[in-house]
Amino acid sequence: MIGVVAVSHSARLGEAALELALQMVQGGGVRVRVAAGAGSDADGTPVLGTDAVAVAAAIDELAADCDGVLVLMDLGSAVLSAELALELRMSDVPVRLAPAPFVEGLLAAVVSAAAGGSLDRVAQEASAALGAKTGQLGDANAGAPAVDTEPVDDSSRARPDAVVRVVTVRNPLGIHARPAALIAETSAGADVRLRRLPDGPDAAAASLSRLLILGARQGDDIEVSATGSDAEGVVERLAALFDDGFGEGATEATDAPVAAVTPSIETGSPAPSSIVAGTVLRGRGVSGGRVAAPVVVLAAPLDEPDASAVVAPADRESEVSAIEWAAVAVADQLRARTSAATGEARAILDASRLLASDPELVAEASALVRIKGRTAARAVWETAVSHEQGLAALGGRMAERAADIRDVRDRIIAEILEIDVPGVPEREEPFVLVALDLAPADTAALEGGGCVGLVTKQGGPTSHTAIIARSLGIPAVVGVARATEISPDVVVLVDGDRGTVEIEPDPVRADAARAESVVVPFDGEGVLADGHRIRLIANVGGAAEAVAGAAAGAEGVGLFRTEFCFLDRVDAPSIDEQVAAYRGVLAAFPGRRVVVRTLDAGSDKPLPFANADHEDNPALGVRGLRIARRSPALLDDQLRALAQAAEAESAVVEVMAPMVATVEEARAFAESARAVGLMTVGVMIETPSAALLASEMLEVVDFVSLGTNDLAQYTLAADRLLAELGELNDPWQPAVLRLIGAVGAAGRTWDLPVGVCGEAAADPALAPVLVGLGVTSLSMTPRALGRVAAALEAVTEAQCRAAAEAVLKAATIADARAAAGRILGSDTVSGPIA
Repeated sequence: MIGVVAVSHSARLGEAALELALQMVQGGGVRVRVAAGAGSDADGTPVLGTDAVAVAAAIDELAADCDGVLVLMDLGSAVLSAELALELRMSDVPVRLAPAPFVEGLLAAVVSAAAGGSLDRVAQEASAALGAKTGQLGDANAGAPAVDTEPVDDSSRARPDAVVRVVTVRNPLGIHARPAALIAETSAGADVRLRRLPDGPDAAAASLSRLLILGARQGDDIEVSATGSDAEGVVERLAALFDDGFGEGATEATDAPVAAVTPSIETGSPAPSSIVAGTVLRGRGVSGGRVAAPVVVLAAPLDEPDASAVVAPADRESEVSAIEWAAVAVADQLRARTSAATGEARAILDASRLLASDPELVAEASALVRIKGRTAARAVWETAVSHEQGLAALGGRMAERAADIRDVRDRIIAEILEIDVPGVPEREEPFVLVALDLAPADTAALEGGGCVGLVTKQGGPTSHTAIIARSLGIPAVVGVARATEISPDVVVLVDGDRGTVEIEPDPVRADAARAESVVVPFDGEGVLADGHRIRLIANVGGAAEAVAGAAAGAEGVGLFRTEFCFLDRVDAPSIDEQVAAYRGVLAAFPGRRVVVRTLDAGSDKPLPFANADHEDNPALGVRGLRIARRSPALLDDQLRALAQAAEAESAVVEVMAPMVATVEEARAFAESARAVGLMTVGVMIETPSAALLASEMLEVVDFVSLGTNDLAQYTLAADRLLAELGELNDPWQPAVLRLIGAVGAAGRTWDLPVGVCGEAAADPALAPVLVGLGVTSLSMTPRALGRVAAALEAVTEAQCRAAAEAVLKAATIADARAAAGRILGSDTVSGPIA
């Protein structure tokens, strides 16, 4: 194995470059260390520079289990530190200093090292890493270096022992860095070559730089040739990668919306016609809940400043001053907003303020004015575009920060031009805000306004839109390809749990969603009319949501979704990192019960470090507790981290496992948890088998919690993310209610707690029925606490039990709702909760 050391003047640059590189090798298998920065000053601010001692220490650390070490450097003085490190190191492993571009070289070196390349090969790959870029831009840029391309090699067709397959590039962006890395990783251990047909260049699959030089784009045919003992298997795996579009999606289809009775699902390019009523657009739900309201479309960003204008030399310093003063003014504006914000919004706005104060942004824009005569506005625009593209190239969480750059850019330009910046409108009536993306300052401004839902074309689960939407409890769906085609004032139903946006929904469904979005005050105690207590607790995904839940009066936490803390990670968090994340939630509920669910990665929430393998049916695959079959250390580390966090805080910590199907799984999990000091252990009831074995489960655990979303999915064999099957995923389905009743009966037999933490817990009409079925606690989004409490206060335990007995005899959803309504004396909600 070859190790890699990245030497950078900036810790941020080194970490970002490493994050990008590691995304290329999802299966791991590579050793990389970053030696960046020169420590911190008295205020804790990182100091730019390099430290030869740190570089030497990184080399020595890798030397223990590596056959060689490649060192890459970002700037000239980093070379001096690396050379000095060779004198200071204590190990004698072979070390090579590579004259390679820092970011591209690190990416190529990591991929080559992960594929098992020798030190010479890894160094060669790093040094050739600019080949694809210079090949694309060389003719258009005077002085660009020539591309060291390999000649076309027809030997693949001449070798009788080669396995040959022709595949088609299906993903929209062709063979760029990530697909190339997947090809190189999959080809490890075999001699594989790819050739673009009919007469394009030839490349070794192990060479990331050569694969990029292929220039293969969507629709191109590629000849794959492999020799070796597993040649056929390698070719099959590569063909599967191409057919799957490398996980990026294959050739896109056109939407074909149908009648409102059967909504269509958006799967690709926008149709030229307008979006008709009943169409369901799909994105990624990043903040749960449902809401229906008219659309308000956020105004488009500022127009691009004129690129042709040239400032006279005598006037350029005045333009530079305009940039400097505008940056100061914007930073002051954001500082004022920061002081008025709280929680996540405050931290995010403060980060935007720092962007506006970034001396590099101001210096680069000023240089464009002085050297090229750009106007102040144009110089800021071009500088911001450069920074934005750099972030986008990094992918993942870093790419989602591009919206922050655009926001600061527009604010500075608006200040220079003395115009208003488009922002969130002020409206008293509820509305759903639709936008290309939202800037941090805009998202933070939503608190206390009329915005009840968010839909954006861009963004991801770790974007600032997502983070603040979750902290404010606003349902949000991001990544909706046709979001900006939605007409203003059209009513939409936003489902942040399913990640769907329904255009002009059925009025009954819209009314139900509006009712769900009304926040009713909660006094912190769930009680029936006869005084019987029912614990009403919160579902949370991190510290900010825990604080919001506590503020809403939740009696504790019934579901802490720990995977939400690590959606942006490409590698597993350390125990210390996990302890910090968990303590943030526990601290919000001192002395109160917090039920922590171990990682429920997989299916619709895959994590790179937990779900590396492709699965044809991930909902039925290795998810939840099953991940421990492949990576037992993940579960062991999480349990140890939870135990440490519990010891440090006063919350009463209980732990439960998701996706449990057998008693053996429940017993093994309970033993592991108790071995580290977590004594109160439970399991999720999400599979029919777990529900049917509930009594046996409660012999080995202390409580159970029903995840009604997945329980309905698996009971009715209906994908819960598919909107057109929504009626099958209704928790009022008689089959689901009977399974809940069986679990509740087991809880009463053993006198142990039975909770519900799925969407069903937030339904005021269903809550009394669940209590009658034996449920002792209901965990939900904090905004639903008041509505559910009000529904429970109106009924007695005897009524709840009578309603439960009635619905267990029902054969249809309608029968179940009607039976409950007759006994409870209230109108049930029409239509599915889905």
